[in-house]
Formats: sequence, C-alpha cells, structure tokens
Amino acid sequence: MTTTEQHLVRAAARNNAEWCAAMCRSHGLAGEFGAHAWAAPSRTPLFHPDAVTLAPGVAAPAVTAAIDATAGATVKDSFADLDLTEAGFHVLFEAHWIHRPAGPPAVTPELSWDWGVADTPETLRAWAVAWDGGQGDADLFRPELLDAAGHFVLAARSAGGHVVAGAVASRSDEVVGVSNVFARDGGPDAAWPVVLDAVNSLFPALPVVGYEHGEDLAGALRHGFEPVGPLRVWLRGR
Repeated sequence: MTTTEQHLVRAAARNNAEWCAAMCRSHGLAGEFGAHAWAAPSRTPLFHPDAVTLAPGVAAPAVTAAIDATAGATVKDSFADLDLTEAGFHVLFEAHWIHRPAGPPAVTPELSWDWGVADTPETLRAWAVAWDGGQGDADLFRPELLDAAGHFVLAARSAGGHVVAGAVASRSDEVVGVSNVFARDGGPDAAWPVVLDAVNSLFPALPVVGYEHGEDLAGALRHGFEPVGPLRVWLRGR
C-alpha cells in the first residue's frame, strides 16, 4: 500500500466510523473514538460493527476489550491486519476500500429520476422501505438520524414519486463517504450515476470513498472508483 493509499484508507475508515457512531446515536447507543479505533461497549444496530480500527497495527486484545465480544459481535478490520481467531472470531467477509476523485458521474443519470435529501420522517421512511426491499429491516433507519450532522440520506424518485434508488452520504474534513447504495431495479449501474450526481452537487470539491465487495465492487469500479486497500469484517461465533 502506498503512502497515498494508506492516507485514503485512514480517511475512509474514520469517515465510516463516524457514520457508524451516528447510526448508534440514533438508536440511543454510545460509542467512543480512541487513538486507534472507534468502539461501542453495547451491541450496535444490525449491519453495523461494534468496532472500527482507525490505524494499522492495533493490538487485537485492545479492540475486543472495548466491546461486548460475545457471540454476534463484529469488528471492521480497516487495514486487514488483525487476527481475532484466538478470541473466537472468524472472517465474515473481505472487501476493498474504494476512492473516486471529486467530479460529476461519467454516466448520465436516469433523466426521469429526481434526487433529494430525505429531511422528514416520512421521506426517510419511504427511503428505508425502498432500501430494504421487503426484508424487514426498514426500522433500522430511525427519525433521530435526521439530526445527525454531516450525514445525508439521498433519495432518487421516479416520475411517479416513488423512491427507486439512493444512498447515504457522510461528509468529513477530507472526503465524503458513500454507503447503502441501492437501486430497486438495475443494481449498482443504475444507482451510481444518480448517487454521484447528488454527491457532486452537494460536495463538489470532495473525493468520494466507501467500501464494497463482490459484484458491488465491480459495479463501483465501472463508475470511476479505484480500490485503495483491503479490509475484513470479523464475526464472533458461538
């Protein structure tokens, strides 16, 4: 990993941890930023890690000691350099941090879609239901999230007013992080043009970061992202 890539990974990891912290606060949970990791002592909301490392070379016991490391705990190993097997964890999945320079999307967004920021409980709920796709997890996104400074829920609507695509954009000092990218139809190739158009309109000077794996990673690369470093998510088994 080059010096530039490591700097980008640090910025992306911090940005992602800030989003996890905001999600926890919206559920009434507290987390704490330390010099080398963000961690929550109580179990975090679904799909969100109990800890995120912010620097390479963090000692594994220091991470597990800061969380509820019982069955179901997860750790985002931002530099893919932890070994948590002795603590009963296994690798849930591997992914890559991604980076894209500031600028408009390379592909023209769907012209019949209009995007906006979800700024009321009703629009947030419509976004969450579309994001969830019937899996039963829409309640993850609570109205308290609307008060999270620096975090924006982006919703693209069809001509009929239905939410058809979206993402979450989290602004920090150096980057804007994008997560929860989805489109009801067409997958990442349908979602990324409108998401990047929205991000460029809101934060035209900031590069975009995030992380993806599998086909979602391939989709991001098709839209101008480059992988800048590996990460792992660890899960504590029974």
